[in-house]
Amino acid sequence: MKYYFWVIISLVLGMSCSLNQGSKNSQKMEKNTVNQEDTVHKIIKTETEWKLQLSPDAFRVLRQNGTEYPFSGKFDKHFQKGTYVCAGCQLPLFKSDTKYNSGCGWPAFNDQLNTNNIVQVEDHSHGMQRIEVRCQRCDGHLGHVFNDGPPPTGLRYCINSVSLDFIPDKAENKEENQTHK
Repeated sequence: MKYYFWVIISLVLGMSCSLNQGSKNSQKMEKNTVNQEDTVHKIIKTETEWKLQLSPDAFRVLRQNGTEYPFSGKFDKHFQKGTYVCAGCQLPLFKSDTKYNSGCGWPAFNDQLNTNNIVQVEDHSHGMQRIEVRCQRCDGHLGHVFNDGPPPTGLRYCINSVSLDFIPDKAENKEENQTHK
């Protein structure tokens, strides 16, 4: 039931976002809403279960919509080859080849790995009008997406490091192991 609520909210907000913003990039952001044909199975946990699983900082960001301080996250200047996954449920979110240094103080990506893995929600908190991005599987708060990124998408997914884990590519692991012998 909660899943359908979020799907409907995401679709309605995605459509209203594209109506309010006429740019090409907002149209691209609308396309990134949940595709019902290829759904991700939800993980539902109590707040107590999340508190036991996550660090206090990860809980504050993922479960309470917090934000880490700029330039403080472990993945801000991280450029190893691999996949960034949700720290709450390990759902793959971004590939390292879409990561770039935006200078904003948080990890930035110009595209998501799979449009079905991230939900976009209109966010009017703190007197701003933004698009929040959440993990489709666990509903964890990841960060926001903006229309000021580099080509080809023109998007900047500004993501909290604490909401991510990293899985290095196997080829990268082999090279690292060979250099340490």
